[in-house]
Amino acid sequence: MTTNNKITHKKSCLKKLSGLFFLSMLGLIFMQGCAQQKKREKKQEKKRENVIVEKLRSHGEITKREVTKTRASGMKMFNGLLDLEQFWEKQAAKLPWYKKWDKVLEWREPFAHWFVGGQINASYACVDAHVEAGLNNKVAIYWEDENGDTRTYTYMELYVLVNQYAGALQKIGVKKGDIVVVYLPMIPEAVAIMLAIARLGATHSVVFSGFSAAALRDRIEDGKVKFVVTADIGFRRGKKLELKKIVDEAVAGKTSVEKVLVVKRCQDELMMVQGRDLFLHDLLDVGAVTYVEPEHVESNHPLFILYTSGTTGKPKGIMHSTGGYLTYIYSTLKTAFDVNQDSVYWCTADIGWITGHSYVTYAPLLHGLSIFMYEGAPDYPAIDQWWKMIEKYGITIFYTSPTALRMFMRHDPALIKQHDLSSLKVIGSVGEPINPEVWLWYRKYIGNDVCPVIDTWWQTETGGFMISPRAEQSIATLKPGSATLPLPGIDADVVDLEGKSVPAGTKGFLVIKKPWPGMTLGIYGDPERFKEVYWSKFKGMYYSGDYAIKDTDGYFWLLGRADEVLNIAGHRIGTAEIESAVVAHRSVAEAAAVPIADEIKGENVVVFAILKAGVNANDALKKEIIGSVRKHIGAFATPAGIYFVDKLPKTRSGKIMRRVLRAVVQGVSVGDISTLEDEASVEEVRSTMMHFKTLLQEQKL
Repeated sequence: MTTNNKITHKKSCLKKLSGLFFLSMLGLIFMQGCAQQKKREKKQEKKRENVIVEKLRSHGEITKREVTKTRASGMKMFNGLLDLEQFWEKQAAKLPWYKKWDKVLEWREPFAHWFVGGQINASYACVDAHVEAGLNNKVAIYWEDENGDTRTYTYMELYVLVNQYAGALQKIGVKKGDIVVVYLPMIPEAVAIMLAIARLGATHSVVFSGFSAAALRDRIEDGKVKFVVTADIGFRRGKKLELKKIVDEAVAGKTSVEKVLVVKRCQDELMMVQGRDLFLHDLLDVGAVTYVEPEHVESNHPLFILYTSGTTGKPKGIMHSTGGYLTYIYSTLKTAFDVNQDSVYWCTADIGWITGHSYVTYAPLLHGLSIFMYEGAPDYPAIDQWWKMIEKYGITIFYTSPTALRMFMRHDPALIKQHDLSSLKVIGSVGEPINPEVWLWYRKYIGNDVCPVIDTWWQTETGGFMISPRAEQSIATLKPGSATLPLPGIDADVVDLEGKSVPAGTKGFLVIKKPWPGMTLGIYGDPERFKEVYWSKFKGMYYSGDYAIKDTDGYFWLLGRADEVLNIAGHRIGTAEIESAVVAHRSVAEAAAVPIADEIKGENVVVFAILKAGVNANDALKKEIIGSVRKHIGAFATPAGIYFVDKLPKTRSGKIMRRVLRAVVQGVSVGDISTLEDEASVEEVRSTMMHFKTLLQEQKL
C-alpha cells in the first residue's frame, strides 16, 4: 500500500470511528431522552389520575366516620374460601330447595360449582313457592306498551300461564337438557316462557328481538337448537317489527330447528310453515287445569345461555347455573335495593340481556315482588313517558342506564315536575360508569334529593351486582360517580399489569380474587376460550376488562373498558375519561369520544357532543369545552375537533355504540352491525350511520 493510500485509509477509519462515536452518542442521548420522556409521561399520568380522583371526590358529602361505619356494617371480610362458603350457605338456605347440597363449593380454577348435589327448580322458586305461601292475588306483573295497552297478572295467573306454556312445550318435544331459543319482545309471555322452559329442566337462550336474522342464526347454530319461540310482531316507536319473518330468514335452508312456536299478537296474515310452525295458543288446554311437575335439577344444571360480544367478533355463549345463580341474585337484590313485599319494581332493561334475566325476571320474582314491564322506547310517544309510568303504577324502585338519563337531561326538568314521583324510594344505575353530573341530576330530579342512587357494577359473566351501594346506608356515605364498595362475599381489587394491588388514587385493572355463586359456568362449548379471556391475564384472578380507581376510603370508581383506550402521543387514556371531562361542562348533556389517526401524535380524539335544551352551539362554546378537557385531564388530551349533534347511535337500552362511530369517523366498514353487543336495532343503527356520514361530510372532518 502506498503512503498516500495509507493516509487515505487512516482518514477513512477515523471518519468511520468518529461516525460510530457520533451515532453511539446519539443513541445514548436518545435513550436518555426516552427515559426522561417516560418519567414525564408517568408523572403526567399520575397527575391526571389525581385530578380525576379529586374531581370525583369533590362531589362527595362524606365523612371519615361515616365511611368507617359503612364499611363495618356492609363489608364482610373473609380469610379464605371456608369463610366464603359459610356466608353463601346462609344465603342459599333462603331459597326453596328440593334437596340440600352435599358440598357448598367445588373450586377447580377457573371453574366453580356451587351447592353441589343440591336440587332446585327456578320456576318453582319464582312462582309455585309464592302461591303456596298465599300470595295468589298479589300482582306479579304489570305491563304496558307504547300504544297504551295494559295487562296485569297475579301470581296465581302467572302460575297458571307458566304451567300452560310448559305443557305446550312438552307437546312439541321439549325436555330436560334441550336448549330453547327465545326471540320475543318485552311482553309478559317472554317471562312466562323463560319460566316454563326452566320448569322442564331445559335451558333457555334468549336473543334480543332487535338482532338480525344472521345474528339469530349464529346463536341457533352454536347451540344446535331444535326449538325457537317467537312472536308475529313487536312494537317500537309506532312501527311493527316483523319478528316471525326474521326467524323465517334465520332458519331458512339447512338448520337444526324442528319447531317454531309463535305468540300471535295481531290479526295480520302470517306465513306458517306446515309441520314446523305452530301458534302457541293452539297448544294450550284452555279451560282445563294444566299442571306440569317442575323438574328437580342439580344446582349446577345450566339455567340459561346468554350471548355477549367478544373481541374476536364471535359472540360468547355465557352459561349460568341454577342454584348458585339464583342464590346470588336473590341475595344481591335484597342487599343493594332493600326490596320488600310492598316494593313495586321497574328495571327498564330488555329481557334479552343479563339485566333482563337477573333483575327483571328471576331476582324480583324470587322475592315475590310486583314488577312493571314496558314495551317501547323511553321517549315515545312523549319525552315524559317513563315519568308517566312511575306515577301511574306507583313505582317504588327504578333501575335504568346513565345514557338514558343523559338523554332526559337535555330537556326542561319542568316536564318531570309535572308528574308525582313521590312513590320512589330507591333509584339505581346500570350498564356503564355514571358521570357525577348525571348522578346528581338523577338524585335531584328523579329521586327528589331523598332517594339513594344505587350505582351498580357487574357484568353478564358475573350474573349479578358485584360493587354497589346498599339502599339502607346513609345517603351521606354515597359519592356521586362511585359504585362505592364490593358487596358482601365479593373480594374485588385494582391491580397493575403484574397483578399487584395499586395504591389509592392509581388507575388499574379491576379484578375479582375469589369465586362467587353468580359467576358463569363458562363459555358454551369453549372452555379454553373461557380460560384465555377471563383467567389468563392475572394468575388466580378473574379479569373484568375494566379500568378502575380505588380512593383512600376504599371506594371504587369505574373508568370504562380497558380496551377503549387511546394512545395520544404516548399517553394512554380511556374514552370514558374524556367524555366525563366534556360532560362536566354545564352546557353538555352527553358526549362520545372517538379515536382518529394523527400523523404526529399517532392517535387523537374527536368528540361528538349533545347540548342541553336551549343551549346554542358556537365556536366560543367549543373553546370552553376544550378548556374543560384540559382542566380535568391535561393539554395532551385536547380534542382535535368537537362536533355538536342532535343524536348519537345507541342501543335500545341507551348505550352509545362507539364501534359504529369509530367506523364512520375512520371511513371503514362497521361490519355486521347485528352482532353489536347489547340491544342494537339494525335499522336504527343503519339510519344513524347515514346521518353521521352526512354530518361529517358537511363539517369536513
